[in-house]
Amino acid sequence: MTAEVLLPALAAKARGEVHPVAAACTHADAVLADRQDGTVVRHADTVAKAHGPGTDARELSLRLSVAAHPALSGILLPPLRPEPVELHGRLVTFWPYGVPVDPEHPEAAPWEAAGGLLARLHRAPVPMSGLPPMRGPVKAARAIARLGAAGPHPAAAPVLRAWAGLPAWARAEAPMPDAPAALCHGDLHLGQLVRSPEPAGPWLLIDVDDLGVGAPAWDLARPAAWYACGLLPPDDWTRFVAAYRQQGGPAVPADGDPWPALDAAARALTVQTAALAIAKSVAADRPLDEVEEAVVDACDRMTAVPAELTGGFAT
Repeated sequence: MTAEVLLPALAAKARGEVHPVAAACTHADAVLADRQDGTVVRHADTVAKAHGPGTDARELSLRLSVAAHPALSGILLPPLRPEPVELHGRLVTFWPYGVPVDPEHPEAAPWEAAGGLLARLHRAPVPMSGLPPMRGPVKAARAIARLGAAGPHPAAAPVLRAWAGLPAWARAEAPMPDAPAALCHGDLHLGQLVRSPEPAGPWLLIDVDDLGVGAPAWDLARPAAWYACGLLPPDDWTRFVAAYRQQGGPAVPADGDPWPALDAAARALTVQTAALAIAKSVAADRPLDEVEEAVVDACDRMTAVPAELTGGFAT
């Protein structure tokens, strides 16, 4: 499905959700994202998302039900419709618009809100049976497959060595650890937080594509990886972990060094990030930038630092 076909149709769906009856409107359509794994269009206060090709309708419906469940109120942004609709072979869901984190002002990043929301999500009861596993390890494995499809690259070798050293569950080759199992987001980063535009309300988590039951450490793994790679300042990392602990999050001990509980997942997210960085650089025919090189270098160091050591693999 090409963007030339999907984008206008998706925008029309968003307009139809706002205006069930044709009416004059001064709001313009806005494309919020157009990626391989999802296309997102906004019209007024409504967002329509076309999920990636091959998305399982039953699993997506279950994830929508979780986001709409009263037990998750104040944690997950609830959808506007309980079921997806089909559009040109893609599943489409509808959501209220929320203001995202401003990437131009990293000093104002809501790390406390992110940590607190994750803890509350992980402590929430799983509201229904049959919820699929959290898809984090599957996405990591897909990143490695994408790296392989990109063709030879001099930076690929340390990434693949680091991947081979991960536990089987982190490579999606075995079930995730049984305990502690929790309701997990599966793809946590600051882009997954939004708040209502006016008045500014509390932060909420968005994007249920990877939501499911699994190892809660995975949801802390991307910030942990950034911290270990030197890309997240120690103060921000401390704020994030402290907020998670304050809300009783089960992924790490209540006190002491959190790293032993996070190491495997943080390594997996580092490998995933590096693999995608290389694949994207090949597709764009450009060299790795400074941040991408830092993540690849971290993969190289991972193979020299035993997993049982604490405090971050890239230090």
